[in-house]
Amino acid sequence: MDAKEISLNEKEVKPVVDMLNEYLANYHIHYQKLRGCHWNVKGNNFFTLHIKFEELYTNAQQTIDEIAERVLTLGKPPHSRFADYIKESKIKEINTIGMKDMDMVDAILEDMAVLIQLERDVMEESDKAGDDGTNDMVNKFMQFKEKTTWMLRSFAGKK
Repeated sequence: MDAKEISLNEKEVKPVVDMLNEYLANYHIHYQKLRGCHWNVKGNNFFTLHIKFEELYTNAQQTIDEIAERVLTLGKPPHSRFADYIKESKIKEINTIGMKDMDMVDAILEDMAVLIQLERDVMEESDKAGDDGTNDMVNKFMQFKEKTTWMLRSFAGKK
């Protein structure tokens, strides 16, 4: 399949696909960070954060699949190597072993801010390309992260 089969101009959609692959790379690093936080959280907030991190990584796993499938829908292969993810991602890996629970929350909030900005950029580019499918998908992901950011900031006692 290629973009023209779904009434999109391949040349106009190419920047969207490139941005989706960058977004996918960032999401993979974020996903693994969430897994590390889930596995390694300790302290008074263990029960709350252990469950929340699992909820977030489960959501991230589903999101990753949808992003990759959208890239395929647009006629290109999604990146699938961790070497590419690490190279392309603005989100950086962290060592969650021994990390304080609220530092984990801060790290996830930082990731969310990066992902939200990427989402805004993808939506701007997909709007230019007339790619409503990508725009709708990414907007849904962004809304989830905006709400989650508010909840995590409230949990952490931040404004």
